[in-house]
Amino acid sequence: MKPLGSSIRSYVFVGVQFLCLGVILSTGPWIAKTPVLFLLELGGGVLGIWAVMTMKLRHLSALPEIKANSPLQQGGPYRWIRHPMYSALLLVILALICESWSPWRGVFGVILLVDLGLKLEYEESLLMRIFPEYADYQQNTHKLIPWIW
Repeated sequence: MKPLGSSIRSYVFVGVQFLCLGVILSTGPWIAKTPVLFLLELGGGVLGIWAVMTMKLRHLSALPEIKANSPLQQGGPYRWIRHPMYSALLLVILALICESWSPWRGVFGVILLVDLGLKLEYEESLLMRIFPEYADYQQNTHKLIPWIW
């Protein structure tokens, strides 16, 4: 099912996201060897899988628009984090950039962070329009990092 009202902005967000991921993944290892970084990457992977399982595949899209008939998910990791898939992606990428640092990987990591931040803000504006209870949900959860942001 196509997300409702996909905009050029949405495709730009996703295009930048995949470009950054492609550069980062093609310029270094995909699995961190340093134990702490491996655990960070593993934690991100587990969080991402948990978020996908909670959300259900039929409701997922790389685009920020919400698919028709999708519920406001507030269970699983969504109890604490409004965007756990973004958090998971950032944890994995942070571990990989730190494992094999280069200025280019760092630049693309920052671009990815900014892109996901803008995409997240746009997605939240859409969620506010669709779900009247979203404002209350925002008051009781964190965007990406529990007790910090």
